[in-house]
Amino acid sequence: MTSSFESHTHPARLSDAERDRVLAVLREGAAQGKLSHDTFLRRMDLALAARQVEQLRPLTADLEPESPWARRLFGTVGRVSAFSQRLRRAWQAEKLPKLLLPQPGPYPLRIGRDPLNGLRLSHDTVSRLHAELSMQGGLWILRDLGSTNGTTVNGRRVTTTAVVRDGDMVGFGQMSFRLATH
Repeated sequence: MTSSFESHTHPARLSDAERDRVLAVLREGAAQGKLSHDTFLRRMDLALAARQVEQLRPLTADLEPESPWARRLFGTVGRVSAFSQRLRRAWQAEKLPKLLLPQPGPYPLRIGRDPLNGLRLSHDTVSRLHAELSMQGGLWILRDLGSTNGTTVNGRRVTTTAVVRDGDMVGFGQMSFRLATH
């Protein structure tokens, strides 16, 4: 028989409901991208091996759901931030020099620092052979040619190709232009 003193010295045993709650929080954290795959697996193993509630708390401390107030606040901040980025791009777009789309031809327009390119851009952030622009199937295609400082369309980096049209903002390194047909 154990004394009442001894029963209080042992931590409470973990219930299945507590373990299931922690596993659900871990799954949700992984689904939201808050945990890498390896971290998710390691924490799942620790949750399944845990014997006391105190062993579970550190596994989800950084993943606990936000309060409805915090969700609204972060959502509002995200929307304001997205709006300010769109506003900055729109403000900047009006100041950009035009880059006239060429007449479609059998060869792409090469863009870069090399004097042999069809469009030579003399700027340190532009690669020697930076990008090319061509008409394919009735669409203008901008292709990055492995440039060091990147090619962008409307603020998004182009890793291979992107369809572009009149009015788009294109960037080669730190040089930016507004595409125009005339």
